[in-house]
Amino acid sequence: MKHRLIITEGLPCSGKSTFSAYIAGVLRAREPVIFVDEGTGDHPADYELHALAPAGMLGSESRIVPLSQYSGEMLEQLLPYKIYDTLPWETEKPLMLCKWRQFADKADAQTVYVFNCVLLQNPMCETMMRFDFPQSTSLDYIAQIAGIIKPMNPLVVYLKNDDIAASIRSAAAQRPGWLNAVIGYHVNGAYGRRIGASGFDGCIRCLQERQQRELDILARLPLDSIVLDNPQRSWAAAQAQIRAILACEAV
Repeated sequence: MKHRLIITEGLPCSGKSTFSAYIAGVLRAREPVIFVDEGTGDHPADYELHALAPAGMLGSESRIVPLSQYSGEMLEQLLPYKIYDTLPWETEKPLMLCKWRQFADKADAQTVYVFNCVLLQNPMCETMMRFDFPQSTSLDYIAQIAGIIKPMNPLVVYLKNDDIAASIRSAAAQRPGWLNAVIGYHVNGAYGRRIGASGFDGCIRCLQERQQRELDILARLPLDSIVLDNPQRSWAAAQAQIRAILACEAV
């Protein structure tokens, strides 16, 4: 059975968006493909940029709504109910698992879906960085997602980075103000606070640990996966590796 879902994972600035778009482009030459990058706000398996409006705010019952549809005072009222970053875990977790089930149930059998970072990065940002849960809790949650999508025979492509600091600095030079937000997110989360992380070096410590945990978890999942070591050092070689894998499925 060919892979009907391909998910690219890795740390910030590892090249996930570019590489997942490349994979989608290779596949489109022979079959229908739906490529969904992070940050679109309209994801079939994720609730990024959505809020769980409580009963009485937008109707008599609680509702999941896209934040992009609101502005001004109403947006300010919704932000405290943003699904990522604000909801308690016991509320967020079942919402996310339900979203994955809806996607898997409705996915077109003739289409290959290419996603960026929803299997490892988003769950780890919540379970590890935000809540400081142990790795076993992260594994249990991600394994539940893996079980839901297992019938689609997913392939996870992990872009491993051994020089995280250099990649972050390079990206920061092209994104004014971005680095401060990244540092703040990591050092001010529950995990960053517990280990006493501060500044740029503290942020890198958080990311190094996250990558190690993600690789450990990935090795335990009952899914096909490939780890590309430092693809940023030779994108041509990394692309050749993934083309070879995809070519085998075309036979």
